[in-house]
Amino acid sequence: MANRLRLAIASTAAAVLLAAVAPAQAGKERLRTVTAGEKPILVQDSVRRIPQRRQGAIAPIPPADLSRIGPPQPNLPSEFIPIPDRWRLVDSLGVKVNFWDPYNQNTLKADRPLPGTQDFFFNLAVISDTVIEPRRLPTPISPNSTQKPGSNDTFGEGEQLFYLQNLVVSLSFLQGDTAYRPPDIEFRFTPVFNFSRAEVEELAVLRRNPAEGTVRNDVHVGIQEAFFDYHLRNVSSRFDFDSFRIGIQPFSTDFRGFLFQDNQLGFRLFGNRDNNLFQYNIGYFRRLEKDTNSGLNDFGEEIRKDEFFIANLYLQDLPRLGFVSQFTILHNRNDEDSEFFFNKNGFIERPASFGDERLHKYNVTYLGYNGDGRVGRAQLTTSFYYAIGEDNHSQLNGNLIDDNADIRAYFFAAEPSFDFDWIRVRGSFLLASGDSDPFDNRQEGFSALFENPQFAGGDTSFWIRQGIPLIGGGGVQLTQRNGVLAELRSSKEHGQSNFNNPGIVLVGLGTDFDVTPELRISTNFNNLRFEDTSNLQVLRNQGEIAEEIGWDISAAVIWRPLFIQNIVMRLSGAALVPGPGFKDLFATSQDGDDEILYSILANGTLTF
Repeated sequence: MANRLRLAIASTAAAVLLAAVAPAQAGKERLRTVTAGEKPILVQDSVRRIPQRRQGAIAPIPPADLSRIGPPQPNLPSEFIPIPDRWRLVDSLGVKVNFWDPYNQNTLKADRPLPGTQDFFFNLAVISDTVIEPRRLPTPISPNSTQKPGSNDTFGEGEQLFYLQNLVVSLSFLQGDTAYRPPDIEFRFTPVFNFSRAEVEELAVLRRNPAEGTVRNDVHVGIQEAFFDYHLRNVSSRFDFDSFRIGIQPFSTDFRGFLFQDNQLGFRLFGNRDNNLFQYNIGYFRRLEKDTNSGLNDFGEEIRKDEFFIANLYLQDLPRLGFVSQFTILHNRNDEDSEFFFNKNGFIERPASFGDERLHKYNVTYLGYNGDGRVGRAQLTTSFYYAIGEDNHSQLNGNLIDDNADIRAYFFAAEPSFDFDWIRVRGSFLLASGDSDPFDNRQEGFSALFENPQFAGGDTSFWIRQGIPLIGGGGVQLTQRNGVLAELRSSKEHGQSNFNNPGIVLVGLGTDFDVTPELRISTNFNNLRFEDTSNLQVLRNQGEIAEEIGWDISAAVIWRPLFIQNIVMRLSGAALVPGPGFKDLFATSQDGDDEILYSILANGTLTF
């Protein structure tokens, strides 16, 4: 008992002594209590300092004399030995080149520099694109002959089968460290090898000469990219830059390809500012002629007298965070009023077989605003264009003394979407103005340069995917293949823009279901109407034509078996349920019953 009492007294005394001594030792040392057996012992310890508290002045470090610093010692760890470039580090880690695997280190995919160089790279991309497409379209009967004597003398059998095989080979040679900034120099060359086969049931549909039958096989090689890109300068430490590109190059005027999306010959100055807050393009393009059957560039024909100047500016986070605004001005000058042009199948393209079928030229300027981004919970893409210009000959006016026409037309489209876990719901609205009076000196139907809209289902949609001929109203198309506008032009590949058209109104609802990471199902329901049918009534020389076109219903299944874009399989089906306006224009079967027009698309894409 006495020992325990003495131990308690000693512990209490030690605690009192520690409290008294600690203030005096501040900044020097501290007493702490340790136990040796049953006896507490006071020991000294260095003081613990509070982080970031100043503990007196620190002497400045003298500048180093680099000339007196020796080379690294051979016994230092290898990770501190400098190496000439990061590629030798990759070699030392045992990473091997695999020329067949685009996702491993591969010199053919610009993962390593070319042998004997430090910053010269080569990139090879090979794409196989296969399309099988059965469809039913309104099909005219040739005025010269028919496969079925005694049948309807205007509309024939519309069953068709289309097969397409494209092999795309993209070759890029570039210089520069491209991990954090654009390359210093890039050369790119992309030939496309095309084979197509078309089968129809009526003569003079595939070729003007009925003797050439109802099957057409065609081969074409087109050059879709051939440009030189030069990095002029960096204008900030965050690699804001100026560059120019000259040659055949891809370009799109907006987010969804409403006005122009194609690979054409041109010059473009582009870059960004303020940490990519501003982006700009200034360019000039001269259009190449297209191959009729493949739609690829055709160097066998002269360059067209159709050119445009473009300037646009992208502003990030305008009008709100997460939304990008784009302002565009484009001027199109077409001087193709000196000679006739027939496509390789024998059909006239310029001037279009429309109205009085006279050669003409035009100048038109497009003023546009485009937006894309997030607004609250919704994602929104929107586009607006206003076209103003002059056509030197109105093909429907009929006034040979004063047939100049002013162009005044507009276009608006919006597609909001909402995400609910693995489901996206999309709404679509599009309005392209139509011409209300064919006989005045004013053209009010909106027409694009070369549209390729990714909108309301894109090429899954029947109306957008298929080109529907205006049978009995001239040799023009009511709609273009891969186009949403009802432009009444001969073709978007060879033809001129036409602002004498009925316009279009589209209202749609679509859904995307990401069932699994590799499987997506999409559906689209679009209601279509003409904005004004005055031109159609004149061209068809018939009474009132209703504005209701009908319902476009489509669905698609997209499968990526490897969860990546290297293998993509797509199967889609679309149908157009005719409305009163479409029935006024087309008798879709010979017995007078209204057949549903359809399109089935099987598409496989393999990418290396």
